[in-house]
Amino acid sequence: MADPQTYCVSTRLPVSKQQAFAYHERRGALQRLTPPWESVSIERSDCSLTVGSRVVLRTSLFGLPLRWIAEHTEYDPPNRFADTQISGPFASWDHSHHFHSVGNVESVGNGETSTLTDSIRYRLPVGAIGHFFGSGIARRKIESMFAYRHRITRDDLALVDSYPNEKQTIAISGSHGLVGSKMMTLLKLFGHETKRIVRGSPSVDSIAAWQNDQQANRLSEVDAVVHLAGEPIASRRWNDEVKKRIRDSRVIRTRQLCESLARLDKKPRVLVCASATGIYGDRGDEILDERSEPGSDFLASVASEWESACQPAIDAGIRVVSARFGLILSPHGGALQKMLLPAKFAGGSLGSGKQWWSWISLDDVLGAIYHVIMKSEIVGPINFVSQNPITNADFARTLGRVLNRPAMFPAPAFALRIALGEMADALLLASTRIHATALEQSGYRYRFTDLEETLRYSLGRNRLKST
Repeated sequence: MADPQTYCVSTRLPVSKQQAFAYHERRGALQRLTPPWESVSIERSDCSLTVGSRVVLRTSLFGLPLRWIAEHTEYDPPNRFADTQISGPFASWDHSHHFHSVGNVESVGNGETSTLTDSIRYRLPVGAIGHFFGSGIARRKIESMFAYRHRITRDDLALVDSYPNEKQTIAISGSHGLVGSKMMTLLKLFGHETKRIVRGSPSVDSIAAWQNDQQANRLSEVDAVVHLAGEPIASRRWNDEVKKRIRDSRVIRTRQLCESLARLDKKPRVLVCASATGIYGDRGDEILDERSEPGSDFLASVASEWESACQPAIDAGIRVVSARFGLILSPHGGALQKMLLPAKFAGGSLGSGKQWWSWISLDDVLGAIYHVIMKSEIVGPINFVSQNPITNADFARTLGRVLNRPAMFPAPAFALRIALGEMADALLLASTRIHATALEQSGYRYRFTDLEETLRYSLGRNRLKST
């Protein structure tokens, strides 16, 4: 049997060890800390770190499905907890998490800081043969995973420590989508109560706001509403029916929701309603911000009507923020997920490649939504984009560099139009060079401003070496 291998890394956290431990103990921590490039789902969890509690994960090894059962073996809040593998991909796996107080330095909020140390002792399967063939692969996966976990832990704790520690109840529509599902998890981790706004059957934790007045009146229980629901715009080729569904799912349902909010005796303090940077249309090299006029194409018209549909809530005195989302980057969904396969085969720019793309990391979308909820002075349209828009050609080259692939083969505009029709011009070839003026002026601290850093973080191309 091969000797066990060890891995140990530490990271300074901008909060006390009590806050850091609580973050790991809350429901949703495992989902939040699971890297987006890993195919891992939670089959069952006791939702506890106490001794004897278990979690069952579904994952895969070389394409074969695999269950990983872990059991917690030590629990000493707020100093330490540990777990061991009962069954799974390793011959053995023991993982301990240590939290140490550091002192009043480098803190975002109250002055207390701490250190998180992860220590792992593991053996690969098949003894010396497994060690010989799999040691390097396993080590790289561990280093990538903990580079992600330590970065997201540090950044999440810095975010929550920047605002008053006031528990809120926040309702989210579109809660199963790319942004909504991650937002639900983040809010729970920060100690808030969440409710889903759904179109189907209600439950204790979900509100069927479009069903009847009795259900809509349950929105009086919440402090904030985040409205993200809408028909996907890139799931199928556009025709008149598809475009009508895209429009109606945003404009009509938003107006109905806002009319319901306006009728409440006890209203939410804030409504954050999704919009899109498509509101500006195709504007070439023009630098745009929240003061710029809307465009006139289909998506611009939809976004303009979408924002106008919030007027009943505005008239009722609810603070309304229109979140104009740019190109949200995550391998879990959206544009980046669709770009990965072509990029791995040396795919290059789209059309001329000169069009500007205004992108933003998924974690900055979540952070900015939390920011506008917590900052009561923020109101109106807000561009949710990074500080550094980039041309499509440079985007393709950067993605290729991260994937260690050349960006050699461009996709001609005419071919994209044949394949996608009107959608090609609106989503791929349009140029929007957008500045996040309002978000920057409000004091939001970006996690990511550099595209390559964002992609390396999101795709598991960073590594955190053992100390």
